[in-house]
Amino acid sequence: MADAPGDVQLFVDGSYTPGSGSDRYPVRSPVTGELIGSVPVPTAADLDAAVAAARAAQRGWARTNVWERARICHAIGDALAARVEELARLQTLEQGKPLAESRGDITEAATLFHLHAEDAVRLTGETIASTDSGKRMWTFYRPVGTWGIITPWNFPLLMFAEFVAPGLATGNAHVVKPPAHTSFTVLAAMSVLADAGLPHGLVSVLPGEGPTGAALVAHPGIDAIGFIGSSATGAAIQASAGLKRSIMECSGNGPLVVLADADLEAAAKAAVYGAYVCSGQVCCATERVVVDASVRREFVDAVVAAADEVRLGDPFDAATNLGPLNNEGVAAKMDRHVADGEQRGAKLLRGGRRRADAPTDLYYEFTVIDGVSPDSLLATDESFGPVVPVLAADGDDAILELANRDRLGLQAAVFTRDLSRAYRFVEELETGQVVVNDSTCWWDINMPFGGAGGRRTGWGRIGGKHTLLGMTDLRTGAIQL
Repeated sequence: MADAPGDVQLFVDGSYTPGSGSDRYPVRSPVTGELIGSVPVPTAADLDAAVAAARAAQRGWARTNVWERARICHAIGDALAARVEELARLQTLEQGKPLAESRGDITEAATLFHLHAEDAVRLTGETIASTDSGKRMWTFYRPVGTWGIITPWNFPLLMFAEFVAPGLATGNAHVVKPPAHTSFTVLAAMSVLADAGLPHGLVSVLPGEGPTGAALVAHPGIDAIGFIGSSATGAAIQASAGLKRSIMECSGNGPLVVLADADLEAAAKAAVYGAYVCSGQVCCATERVVVDASVRREFVDAVVAAADEVRLGDPFDAATNLGPLNNEGVAAKMDRHVADGEQRGAKLLRGGRRRADAPTDLYYEFTVIDGVSPDSLLATDESFGPVVPVLAADGDDAILELANRDRLGLQAAVFTRDLSRAYRFVEELETGQVVVNDSTCWWDINMPFGGAGGRRTGWGRIGGKHTLLGMTDLRTGAIQL
């Protein structure tokens, strides 16, 4: 178990500060239910101070040589890597995911600073032939300016790094709002960034809830918005942000598709993994499985067998691979979705309830439910919990129609041994990414990750050089010889 962080402070303009208000958010661990500390409620004055510091620092940072920016990003990556165990234990205490997952998150966050340092020094423009023989044209990239970043509670430090690493590497500044109840890891990491040489003002952290996020989005000193979270919140942000630049990574309900010729054991293991990692609280989790009706029974049997490997329990125990849900809201949503599925005729094969003898009411049993109706909440909404909902359809055409019925098209997976069928589903599934013969949760830090056009999953890409492109302006120069 990690030590409780106690009462922490905001991080503004290079140092910790209690802020200008007197109110605080109490924070309880989903692991134990105990009060582990509190964070200040930021005021309008705190936000003004953070934005002013960011704008002042960004002007000089944009003029800093890219190799120097890369050097500092590399130093941050090294410093985070040296503190993985400490930060991972803190993240598990506040978020609830198994310690092994938290270690992976912090390690990947450190790697992102190295990755984007290398990408930034190779972000080059081009010389363009002009129709005017006396002119020369060329392109180059410049930072957008000061970003307001709103991060989710499922990957506290990793999603912070997804924006801050490429943003710093390309010359931007950031005011970050993590959720109040999962802000301890990010706030602790700010001392690591500062010790690694991060200039004052470039990153401030103001934990908060909806009102803080709304004030950040609307602040006139914020040039652009980076958001990871629900589609409903994303829509509200965009309505307020207007023409500010934005990168929006929102909800996902992309399916795992199992065709008749699939390796059913591999598909079942992938479905189970995609439902238990981070307790299913992932935008690309196994939200629904669409299986060919001819192999449905065999596939469901394989899922039930694979579910035997899931161990719900204390996330600090090395044997645990399924920890508690993070908060009551998502647990109540699981209750509603499972009840709705059963009312519509689905058959509950595993789980479907909270564990009564657990330290908190957030330990949700791994759930497998078969015969799910296409109109049920399990099929039409993002459950965000440890559940494998199985739907069936007859043949590839019907499977595609059912798979594409939901508009939260973020990431999908398809299992097949047929290369032609794989290509068809990659091209015709209406999601931003399609993974063949692996989990919907498969991820690579170089992957351009985001939703498909016309879907309610946002725009822009998180991952590799594509985030750098989203956080910079492509500029053009022209000169008369």
